Amino acid sequence: MDYDVEARDRSILRHDPVKAIVAPRPIGWMTTVSAAGVVNLAPYSFFNQMHTQPVILAFGSDGRKDTIRNLEEVGEFVWNLVSFAQRAAMNASSASLGREVSEPEAVGIEMAASRRVRPPRVAASPAALECSLVEIVRLKRASGEPLDGWMPLGEVVAVHIDDAAIREGRVDTRVLDPIMRAGYADYARLGAMFEMIRPA
Repeated sequence: MDYDVEARDRSILRHDPVKAIVAPRPIGWMTTVSAAGVVNLAPYSFFNQMHTQPVILAFGSDGRKDTIRNLEEVGEFVWNLVSFAQRAAMNASSASLGREVSEPEAVGIEMAASRRVRPPRVAASPAALECSLVEIVRLKRASGEPLDGWMPLGEVVAVHIDDAAIREGRVDTRVLDPIMRAGYADYARLGAMFEMIRPA
């Protein structure tokens, strides 16, 4: 841990606690393609929506991985929602494979063509968002020291939703059944949901 923690915390915590505190987090299961046409599929636990009109997604990569290289070459990606039923496939796709190896082919994940971007989407994913790259931000410390951390931002240009998840004109997140990261090797599934109306 390279940040200040209480002596009590440092003595009883064997692992960095922040990933378990900033949780649960939706999983960015990202499809990209290299200039040579190799499809990459990789999950990222640092992921979320950053803007509404237009919709901008962001995810963070510790290290300049194949996904980042592909984005530099092609500039498009697809976010695939990971449902509970897809948890094993998602986990299998996180294996460290060579850049010349396509994760969907290696682990047997069926893909489907996208409408607006070159990378395909996961066929069985109940929702997918096609994105055009806006920029890739290199992360740095508060001191200005650059890190081997990268944050792509993508504008959503097409949406895929399983018809079964659409109820009375709205997407029912419970039907999508997403899983989320919850720190360490822990994942979470939707529990109770409740509604609150924001004040005018």
